[in-house]
Amino acid sequence: MDNGAQAVTAKSRLAGLKVLVIDDSKTIRRTAETLLAKEGCEVFTAVDGFDALSKIADHQPDIVFVDIMMPRLDGYQTCSLIKHNKVFRSIPVIMLSSKDGLFDRARGRIVGSEHYLTKPFTRDELLGAIESHVPPPPGAG
Repeated sequence: MDNGAQAVTAKSRLAGLKVLVIDDSKTIRRTAETLLAKEGCEVFTAVDGFDALSKIADHQPDIVFVDIMMPRLDGYQTCSLIKHNKVFRSIPVIMLSSKDGLFDRARGRIVGSEHYLTKPFTRDELLGAIESHVPPPPGAG
């Protein structure tokens, strides 16, 4: 019973949040999209950094999840571009990687990412990252 109550509060807290998931893996994009949509988030996806940049401009997401290893424009370059743009620099960026290396985490911090998740991530890790970095909407809680 308690779990249901927690799910309801999480849903209302994240409802309407705009989330961009950038990953060249269709499976990761679909998994994240399904989990986040269940929480009431508006989810946009992109296959790489170039695809993502126009979507950031169009949708102005509240938070961005970006895979590190992608063709054309990798996650570090994408994060760096977001953080160097004065309009978008305040958007939290969460790096996604299948490697859980210290070097990758440090490099993610250097380019300005707020958090690092190792794939495959759990629902709780995904939602926890959002809750840690996106302020609750006015009137929530």
